[in-house]
Amino acid sequence: MERSAALIVLFAALLAALFAAWTNPAAAQTAGASLDATQTAGRNLFAQHCVVCHVKTLVTAVRTYGPSLSKETLGGLDEVMIAFIGTGTSNMPGFKYSLEPGEIAQIVAYLKTLPAPPAAPANPAPPNPATPNPAAR
Repeated sequence: MERSAALIVLFAALLAALFAAWTNPAAAQTAGASLDATQTAGRNLFAQHCVVCHVKTLVTAVRTYGPSLSKETLGGLDEVMIAFIGTGTSNMPGFKYSLEPGEIAQIVAYLKTLPAPPAAPANPAPPNPATPNPAAR
């Protein structure tokens, strides 16, 4: 009985890992994607500096702090991406003092390999009428 319970837990963990990789473009990219040296270096820098805010790393996480990044981020313009990463915003630190310009360009080269996330549905599902509305009380 204990063995079957352990197998069920192992199977559930495997399914969760597969689901996380499937829903996350950065994690879904495999070694078979054949990145060049610049893109591979960018992937490593992305993992060190960007993943914490821009990738949903836990299956139980509701959202990320920053948006999902892809080849279409900021219109897909390399110069704009490089400037944005270097300068930052009020919600994101700039990396021009901690990364060399070439390293920022490597991150952008890696981002250009990531597919765009699927578009959000235009019309969200209507609320379930069986669910009570606490505001209506």
